[in-house]
Amino acid sequence: MNSLKTRIVWSYLLLIALVVVVLGGLFATLITNYYYGSAQSSVKQRAVSALATHNRTMASLKMHDQADYMLQYMVEGDTRLQLLDVYGNVRMDSDGLVEDIHYNTLDVQAAMNGNTDIWQGNDPYYKERVTSITIPVWNDTHVVSLLRYSASISAVDDMVSQLLRMTAFVGLAVILLFLGLSLWLAQRIVRPIRELTRAARYMADGDWTRRATKRSNDEIGQLAETFNSMVVELNHREKLKNDFISSISHELRTPLTSIRGWSETLKEGDPADNEEMKLGLQIISHETLRLSGLVEDLLDFSKLSAGSMELHAELLDLNSPVKETAAQLGVRQDQTGVKLLVTLGKSPVMVYADANRLKQVIINLIDNAFKFTPAGGTIRVSISITPDENFALLTVADTGCGIEAEDIPHVTEKFYKANTGQGGSGLGLAICKEITELHAGEMKIDSERGAGTVITIKLPISHQDKPAT
Repeated sequence: MNSLKTRIVWSYLLLIALVVVVLGGLFATLITNYYYGSAQSSVKQRAVSALATHNRTMASLKMHDQADYMLQYMVEGDTRLQLLDVYGNVRMDSDGLVEDIHYNTLDVQAAMNGNTDIWQGNDPYYKERVTSITIPVWNDTHVVSLLRYSASISAVDDMVSQLLRMTAFVGLAVILLFLGLSLWLAQRIVRPIRELTRAARYMADGDWTRRATKRSNDEIGQLAETFNSMVVELNHREKLKNDFISSISHELRTPLTSIRGWSETLKEGDPADNEEMKLGLQIISHETLRLSGLVEDLLDFSKLSAGSMELHAELLDLNSPVKETAAQLGVRQDQTGVKLLVTLGKSPVMVYADANRLKQVIINLIDNAFKFTPAGGTIRVSISITPDENFALLTVADTGCGIEAEDIPHVTEKFYKANTGQGGSGLGLAICKEITELHAGEMKIDSERGAGTVITIKLPISHQDKPAT
């Protein structure tokens, strides 16, 4: 299985194996060089010392006399000493034996040429591994004989082999140890990820109660915390969506019920009853407008969610859409008993905006103010400019019921409806905020329960006579 755990374990295992092999190789090289180098150094030191002491005497003697002299004065320790002629034939051995032996090893060849060299390998006659050095005996200008010092390295081989086996065992133990550690570490890493995956699958199956367990404060712990926050937010949004569906179903059903009821009433009623006819048509017209407003909110929400809402911006005086909207909605003063007071800018306030979308925002804000302001209250709409003259401020303030402090951060969220007892889609302020931000503006809400609400739209002022291209 190509799982994360498997990849982690293999990664650590390959890394540790590589490190162990490299370090083990270096250690093996060091101990091999040390032990074999020590053996060669010992033989070489003995040969050089003997040459310095006995070369002059040996050079003046005949071959058979050299053999006697060697046996009498030069044999010592466990080093094998052999006297060879210039052709590599053994003339005398330190054991006093004369055998028909001929050497052609590298150290002997070098000595034949007047040089000194060390050789290590299997002795072709004694069948054991040795290290040997052959030195030439000079008589003025030519070599008269060769002295070959050799020592068995079987003990060194055994020691090096034992150390190499120990090194291999320790290396294998280290690899197995780190294999266990990597399995444990991979399990610690993978376990919370698997729990997250399991929780996500439960969520995909519709169980939104699952939560990931935060086991640490590292990145995975933060991922679990973020996942849980996401689940809470999704639950919240799912609840808002369900509430919205329930609410919009009710909001759509109410005007349809009224329209259907009055349609049947007028159909079955007395055509001559003008009062009933007038009331019924008025209610049908009112409910139709209400139904149309809900559908428009849904369409606008769909466009904003899809990012497909287009602005047909132009250079305009902000006073104009505010004045038109105030005149359009001013008739509701007599119906609601709420005063609508409008204060326009003293001079044109030029902004680069979509007049229809801007008017939609103003209608929505004033409509909300009428909806939540009781009879005898006041709605004030005003236009002003910031001191730096870079932004226009459109303010809609009412003396209505206000908004609870805990609801203020959420009233511009899609589907959110504060507990006011009033109907609606829950999309009005969300759409207003989105349209304002599409105009590079900001919307700010200040409210206090029982004291009223102030909503301020901040838009950048255009200082040009025409929009920049």
